[in-house]
Amino acid sequence: MEYVSRVPRPPLDGLIDDLYYLEGTPPYARLMLPPMPGALLIVILGDPFRIRGGADLSSAEYADGCVITTPSRALEFGYPLQTRSVGVHVKAWGLAPFLPMPAAELCDRPVTIEQVWGRAAVAELQDRLAAAGGPDEMLTVLEDELMRRLTETAGLALVRHTSSVIAATVLSIDPAEPIDWGDVAGGAGYFDQAHFSHEFRAFTGLTPTQYVEVRRRFLREHPGHVLDNWPVPIDFLQEGQLARRQFEATPTWRRALWAR
Repeated sequence: MEYVSRVPRPPLDGLIDDLYYLEGTPPYARLMLPPMPGALLIVILGDPFRIRGGADLSSAEYADGCVITTPSRALEFGYPLQTRSVGVHVKAWGLAPFLPMPAAELCDRPVTIEQVWGRAAVAELQDRLAAAGGPDEMLTVLEDELMRRLTETAGLALVRHTSSVIAATVLSIDPAEPIDWGDVAGGAGYFDQAHFSHEFRAFTGLTPTQYVEVRRRFLREHPGHVLDNWPVPIDFLQEGQLARRQFEATPTWRRALWAR
């Protein structure tokens, strides 16, 4: 896949981690985006993709793009064989200045970018992106659009401080290195590791250990891939969940033999 990204100019850099251009064949048709201390804004320039927000919801097709505020539960992305888009990885507090409605109204409810900015504005932006001379120029077009839409937002400083603390804990987990989950749980403010593990599984569908195993498998099978620090393949999750169900259905005496 071709992936081009850059940090935007001030003052956008205080709200946005990076702008990016993505084109090519995803390594997997379905990817799970776990809860994260960030938000997404994507403008689709190719075939549409589908998003499902939780096991209790059906997937919906997104043809023009989507806006996703900081999610508190996992989202499933279904990609076409060839994908092409530009997007923005937004800091947890950074999306509000670009929205015409409170960001809280969109919590765990992905919406099309057309619903946020309007059909005419999005069509005009897509035309300008299509006329651009390449990925770098396209990112400049997107950056200019964000600068134009930037507004003052009350209370943003407090949200920035709180979100920064949460993000520092979450992003400190490096799947390539040994992890002390007790330290992670304590650093995140949990009284004990069991409570942390319970909520982690509720959010992602996996225990912390299983989640790291999935991340490490991705790194082994796709070293240096542009998506290696972002989503989790659905196939990996289903394999892990099947293995867990099989283990839980195994008699206790046989589990004891396996553990020796």
